[in-house]
Amino acid sequence: MNQFIIHNDIEFIYSKTGNIWHNFRNKKIFITGGTGFFGCWLLETIKWLNENKQLDLSATILTRNYKKFFKKAPHLANYSFFNFVEGDIKSFNFFHDNYHALIHFAATNAEETYHGEDELNKFITITCGTKRVLDFAIENNIKNILVTSSGAVYGKQADNIQNIMEEYSVAPNSTDISAALGHGKRIEEFFCSYYAQKFKLKIKIARCFSFVGPYLQLNIHYAIGNFIRDVLNGGPIVIKGDGTAIRSYLYAADLIIWLITILAKGKSIYPYNVGSDESIDILTLARLVARCSGRNINIIIEKQKHFNQAKNIYVPSIQRARKELGLKVYTSLKDAIQKTFLFYK
Repeated sequence: MNQFIIHNDIEFIYSKTGNIWHNFRNKKIFITGGTGFFGCWLLETIKWLNENKQLDLSATILTRNYKKFFKKAPHLANYSFFNFVEGDIKSFNFFHDNYHALIHFAATNAEETYHGEDELNKFITITCGTKRVLDFAIENNIKNILVTSSGAVYGKQADNIQNIMEEYSVAPNSTDISAALGHGKRIEEFFCSYYAQKFKLKIKIARCFSFVGPYLQLNIHYAIGNFIRDVLNGGPIVIKGDGTAIRSYLYAADLIIWLITILAKGKSIYPYNVGSDESIDILTLARLVARCSGRNINIIIEKQKHFNQAKNIYVPSIQRARKELGLKVYTSLKDAIQKTFLFYK
C-alpha cells in the first residue's frame, strides 16, 4: 500500500480545514467505527496532523476486533495517541474521560452485509448501537457529536429525481426487509433528534452516499471497488447487473473535509447529504476504470437490460452543503480512481 498518496491527500485536507483542526489541539475525541473506511481516513489525518502540525489530538477508538485492525494498519494500531477499546457497539462498557467531541461512524460491518447478514441483526445494531453511543455521550457530558447516517433513508430514488434533496420526505418500503439499512438509519436520526432536544446535545447528521479511495474494500458489494480489483487482477471487469444503474462517488479525502466541516460548522439536527452530485452509469464507470488503468481491459455485462424497467438511481443533491458550508467536489472521479489504483499497486 502506497502511503505517499494518503499523505499528499492529507496535506490537501489540511489546506481546506486547518482553521477547524486548531480547535482540536491538545483535545481528546471518541470514535466508533474507527477501523473501517471512514475511520482509517480520519485516523490517518489525525496522525499526520499530530506529526506535522503538532496538533497533539488523542482518540479513543471503539473496535470489535483490534487484532484484525493491527494486521490491516499496524502504523495506526500502534500509534501512541490512539487508544483502542474492544467492545460491541450495542453493549460496550462505559468509561469516563474529558472528550471534546464524539464521532459515530459505526454501523454494521460491510463484510457481514456482503455475506448476507441477517436483516434484523443489522437493524438492531444500527439502532441500539446509536442509542448506546448517545447514552455514552450523556454519561461523559459530550455536547458536540457527528453521526454518519445514509442516503438509504430516502428509500428508492424516483425515476424523475436526478439528485435527491434532504427535504425529500420519502422512506424505504416498510415491508421490504432488504431495506434494513434505510430503516435503521431513519430510527438513528430519530434518536439523534430526541437526544438533542432532551439533553441539549449538538448532533450533526451526515447522510453519506458512495465513496472511493484508499482503504475501500475491493472484494465486497461496491461496484467501483470490484472494478478496480478486476483490473488489478488482470481483468476482465465484470458488471454483475446490466450496467444501467446510476451512481456517484466522492473521493475519501473530500469526504474527510466534508465530515470535519459538518462537525464544526453544521447545524444540529439538520441533515447534510455527503457525496458527489456528478452521476455516472455503471457501464460508463467500468469504462472509466479501464481507461484509468492504462491497460486494454475487457468488460463483461452479466445481465440484459429489460424493456421499461425502472431506473436505479442513488445520487444526492449537495446544494445544502455547497451553499451553507462552502463544500464541493474537489477531486474528479478520474483522479479518485487513479489515486486508488496507485494506493493498491
